[in-house]
Amino acid sequence: MHAVHKLHEYRKSISTTTYKSRGQRVVRCPLCQLAKDYCICAISPSNQQVQTSAGFLLLMYDTEVLKPSNTGKLIADLIPDTFAFLWSRTVGNSELLAVINDEQWFPLVVFPQEYASDTRQVFTNKVECPEGKRPLFIMLDGSWREAKKMFRKSPYLDRFPMVSFDASKAIQAITDSVTSNAIGSDLVSTSSQLHNKLSPVGQDSRYTVRKTELEHQFSTAEVAARVLAMHGETNNAQILDLWFDVFNYQYQRSVCQRNKGNVKAMENYQDFIDQNF
Repeated sequence: MHAVHKLHEYRKSISTTTYKSRGQRVVRCPLCQLAKDYCICAISPSNQQVQTSAGFLLLMYDTEVLKPSNTGKLIADLIPDTFAFLWSRTVGNSELLAVINDEQWFPLVVFPQEYASDTRQVFTNKVECPEGKRPLFIMLDGSWREAKKMFRKSPYLDRFPMVSFDASKAIQAITDSVTSNAIGSDLVSTSSQLHNKLSPVGQDSRYTVRKTELEHQFSTAEVAARVLAMHGETNNAQILDLWFDVFNYQYQRSVCQRNKGNVKAMENYQDFIDQNF
């Protein structure tokens, strides 16, 4: 069990009522939270030897961790150093503060640049850490309204730089990497085939499980893939993006709605894993 699984169990333990999500009658896997018939735990990237210097801290709004559709857990499936905490405006969390004050980390708040103060450092292309430090990407996980509230009312995060991605730039590093690896093979031959085959980090969200409040709004896992690319970990960005596709597609197979996910998600993910591990 990783940090998000443990937080999920903790949040359930302090609930005074049963959380009733959409599809509450579905018998779900306790880890991936998909219907048991469509469980993806057996092919999780946690089974691979992923090389990364990055860490993630998920600050989750109240019941967000209880939602089966939450994608924050996909980050923890891939990145071993993923921390997860419930957000509170009024109650301090010593464990959270211990993580962000740990000398090994260079904490960075992932949030749109337009919300930064004039004096705040914002990385918009490449994430550069001080020597001897590892990036700790702080993700505010909830609805857009909830994320904005967490950003405004968490003064202990104000001293940290921000990361805000430009999708057109974030995609370029991954596209260049995949294209160069495909030279001389039949893996990809056109930009459209590249998108269909590998579902690389792109400019538009593919998250169709929930309705979003804003146009072009990304899920937590999609944003994490983009910041990994900005950190230079393009392989890990691709794995997370492909893993997100798998989750997105398998989730929709178990609900009464048209599946808008990538029908080749499982095949694409497994092909990439086989080629890189």
